[in-house]
Amino acid sequence: MTPSHHADELQKDLSCFFNQEICSFKSQESMMAQESPKNSAAEIPVTSNGEVDDSHEHGFNRDLKRSLPAGLGLSETQITSHGFDSTKEGVIEAGTLQGGQKTQTNSGPVILADEIKNPAMEKLELVRKWSLNTYKCTRQIISEKLGRGSRTVDLELEAQIDVLRDNKKKYENILRLAQTLSTQLFQMVHTQRQLGDAFADLSLKSLELHEEFGYNADTQKLLAKNGETLLGAINFFIASVSTLVNKTIEDTLLTVKQYESARIEYDAYRTDLEELNLGPRDANTLPKIEQSQHLFQAHKEKYDKMRNDVSIKLKLLEENKVKVLHNQLVLFHNAIAAYFAGNQKQLEQTLKQFHIKLKTPGMDASSWLEEQ
Repeated sequence: MTPSHHADELQKDLSCFFNQEICSFKSQESMMAQESPKNSAAEIPVTSNGEVDDSHEHGFNRDLKRSLPAGLGLSETQITSHGFDSTKEGVIEAGTLQGGQKTQTNSGPVILADEIKNPAMEKLELVRKWSLNTYKCTRQIISEKLGRGSRTVDLELEAQIDVLRDNKKKYENILRLAQTLSTQLFQMVHTQRQLGDAFADLSLKSLELHEEFGYNADTQKLLAKNGETLLGAINFFIASVSTLVNKTIEDTLLTVKQYESARIEYDAYRTDLEELNLGPRDANTLPKIEQSQHLFQAHKEKYDKMRNDVSIKLKLLEENKVKVLHNQLVLFHNAIAAYFAGNQKQLEQTLKQFHIKLKTPGMDASSWLEEQ
């Protein structure tokens, strides 16, 4: 027999073999489809531990793979069961045979859980952020004092702040001296009034010196009256300057402190960002750099806002300070000059000019009948 005859015989034998295998597979498929789910479930073997014995199932899958020729493109399905006491659901694994390899996709139930906000965790997060911010600011302050760290400086604004603080100290000194003068003048007026009363009493009891005691009594009473007028002007001066120093200037300095705190935070986060930018850039550092950039931008906006607020308050304070001090200094000068010149009329006119009302001794508060 020729070789071509042998090849034809071998090809016929292979064709018959494959046809028989395919028919056998189809008959097995039809028999499996006719079986009821109840009978299939009843024939599930169980091991001694109460678990499902899936050795038969794996054996069937193995025989099925062997009976199929490679490259038919049929899909493969494998069902994996768990024990009866398991709370998990069955997982169906499906894949496609491609070139002898299987691509699997897993599917299962999707569970959506709502995160419950815990107040304790929120407070802990706030404490963590505060601690981190305090650490960064403290490190920045120490590095600036040691001369190792850089700081942002607005030369024009810093100069205005220094002038304001220096002026506040000088105004406080003027305020202390004016209060001392007021206290001493009050004691002098009180002494003059007592001395006038003593002269008046002696004028009535001493007939020989009646006129002399009477002149001195009138003089001391006039001096006491003028002293009370001057005391009212000085106290009005003290109250106005005290309001300027302890309220207006202090409010501006409070804004300055907030500006300086914002500046320290801005420099601290700027330093962190510069250090991260100098380091390597990889998958671990890029998220940190992005977060640091976001924090730096937020503190930069805060710093710019506080700097603008300080500039506006300094401008308004300067205008208000000039107006207040101009009026108070004119009042103080005119009242002192009229008092020591003995010009009672001019002294009273000065108080009327600035709408100052003197309190009559012994009439500090009006009665309820007058109020009605």
